[in-house]
Amino acid sequence: MTTEARTLHAPPARGPVPAPAPPAPQTPPTPPAPHAPTTRYEELARQLTGIGAVKRDLARLLPPDCPPGSAAVLTLLDRHGEIRLSRLADLMAIDISVTSRHVAYVADRGWITRDIDPGDGRCRILRLTPAGHALLAEVGARYTGALERALADWSPHDIDVLNTLLTRLRSSF
Repeated sequence: MTTEARTLHAPPARGPVPAPAPPAPQTPPTPPAPHAPTTRYEELARQLTGIGAVKRDLARLLPPDCPPGSAAVLTLLDRHGEIRLSRLADLMAIDISVTSRHVAYVADRGWITRDIDPGDGRCRILRLTPAGHALLAEVGARYTGALERALADWSPHDIDVLNTLLTRLRSSF
């Protein structure tokens, strides 16, 4: 009989049975490595592209004669009151020549007035007209309704957080 065979068939040991060895200490699981900053910003860039798609979908709700640039002019005049063209260009974050074209378009439709600035005759003060206020109310109702439907399953807290973060993002630029 071989030694191996004898070991398999050895009689049981006599005496006290030793206690089982304590389990080996387990190391805590390694937390996932935080995303590299580049990866975070790449994901943010992808998400912002998605925001562009949301904006395009919302733009489809505008009346046919009110393109998004016109709606932006009306919205900013409503929010900031009467302002100069240069200030509007700053708020829109676009070149003054592009802003001027948007302003001409909405003025031609009677949605705003361009009055001479009494403090500087070379400048114009832009103001919403009653027709501009009415159009803006219609556009606002369309946008609000679409957002309410699209975000119906969001909590009020989540919507507030999104508003806060988007405001913070915008102020960073």
